[in-house]
Amino acid sequence: IVRMAQDFSMRYTLVDGQGNFGSVDGDSPAAMRYTEVRMTRLAHEMLEDLDKETVDLLPNYDESLTEPSVLPAKVPTLMINGSSGIAVGMATNIPPHNLSEVVDATCALIDQPNISCDELMRYIPGPDFPTAGIIYGTQGITEAYRTGRGIIRVRARVMVEQDRSERETIVVTEIPYQVNKARLVEKIDELMKEKVIEGISYVRDESDRQGLRIAMGLKKGSVAGVIINQLYKHTQMENSFGIIFLAVVRQRPQVLTLKEILVHFVEHRKEMIIRRTRYDLKKAEERAHILEGLKIALDNLDAVVQMIRQSKTPPEAKERLIASFGLSVIQAQAILDMQLRRLAALERWKIEEEARQIKEQIAHLEDLLANPKKILALMQTDMKELAEKYGDERRTKIAGEAREEFREEDLVQDEAVLITLTQRGYIKRVSAVAYKSQGVGG
Repeated sequence: IVRMAQDFSMRYTLVDGQGNFGSVDGDSPAAMRYTEVRMTRLAHEMLEDLDKETVDLLPNYDESLTEPSVLPAKVPTLMINGSSGIAVGMATNIPPHNLSEVVDATCALIDQPNISCDELMRYIPGPDFPTAGIIYGTQGITEAYRTGRGIIRVRARVMVEQDRSERETIVVTEIPYQVNKARLVEKIDELMKEKVIEGISYVRDESDRQGLRIAMGLKKGSVAGVIINQLYKHTQMENSFGIIFLAVVRQRPQVLTLKEILVHFVEHRKEMIIRRTRYDLKKAEERAHILEGLKIALDNLDAVVQMIRQSKTPPEAKERLIASFGLSVIQAQAILDMQLRRLAALERWKIEEEARQIKEQIAHLEDLLANPKKILALMQTDMKELAEKYGDERRTKIAGEAREEFREEDLVQDEAVLITLTQRGYIKRVSAVAYKSQGVGG
C-alpha cells in the first residue's frame, strides 16, 4: 500500500494516501494506524467490470472469501508502473513507462499485428521514471525490448548557475530512479572530506515543495565540467538499471520482449471484453423475458387481476397465470411483484419503451460478440479515453550515447601549466597562474 502511494516510486500512483508515506530520502512511513488511504481514479479504472464475471474468483488464504485471480485492467499496468521482485532462481525488474506512449504502441499493435519491435520503439522510446533523469544511450533499451534483458544508464539532471560574483554552483534537479537523495548528499560530503573531489566548497540539500534541488558551490578556479564528471564517476548521480522483463504467463514465469508483453495484454483485454459482453447480454435477455411477461399481463389486465383475486395463495395464483397465459415461473413472479402504479397508462408506455431499448441492446451485444474487429476497436477506444484522462508528458529524457568509462583526462582540470626539469633530474609542475619570472636570470 505504501509503495502504491509514493509518487517517487510509482509513475502513476494507485493509492491516494493521507499521512506520512515515506520520502525520497529513505524516511520510513508512519504506522498503519496513523495513515488513511483510498484508491485513485486510475485504480478504479483497473477494477471496472469486476462485478460482471470478467475474471475468475479464487478462494483467499483461509477460504473465507473469494478474490480475483487477475484484474480486468484497461491498460497494461505492468508496463506503466513497472515491477520489481526476487524469487528462487529468478528475478524481475521492469521499469515504469509513459501511459500515453504505451497506449499508442498497443493501439498500433492492434492495427498492425505484424509490427516489429523496432517500429514499436517509435511509440515507446524507452522507460519513463517518476523521478525523471536522463537515460544515456539507446543500446540497452533496444536490447531489453528485443530480448527481455538489458542494462541502461541513468544520470541526474545537472545545471550550472552563476551568482553576481561569478561564482559557479552545480545544481541537481533530478536524480536517477530509486536513488536515496539523503545518502547521495552524504556521499558527496564524504568525498569532499576525503579530498577525492576537491573543487567543491559546500553541498546543500535545498529541496522543498517546489521540487528536488541539491546545490554544490564550487571553489574559485574549479572547472564545473570536471567536477560533474567526478560526481558521475564516484556517486549515484549516474546509476545503472538492469531491465528484466520477467512475468507470469498462464501460471508460468517467462522472460518477454516488448511486443510479447503487449500481445499478452491485448489477448487478456479481449477476453475481458468478451466475458463482460456475455454477462451484459445474459442480463439483457433476462430483463427482456420479464418485460415480455409484463406486456402480456398488461394486454390481459382484467383477466390477470381477476385470476389473482380468486386465488387463495400466491403459489396458486402463480400456477394459474402460468397455465392460462403460457408464462414462465420468472414472468409469473414478476407479474405478482408488479406494483399497482405500473398499471397506469404512462407506466405501461415506459415498459414498452424499455422493452424496445433492451431489444436494441441485445442486437448490439450479439453483433459485438460476432465481430472480433469491433471488440478490438472498443478496446482501442477504452484505452484512448484513459490516455486522455490520465496521460501526461514524458519526464525522462533520452540522450545520445555516453562514454562507457571516464578517461583520466575527464577528471583533471584543464589549465595551463609550466613543467620544470632540473639538471639533477627533478621534475615539477607549476600552474601558469602561480608562476612569475624573477627578472634576474632565475
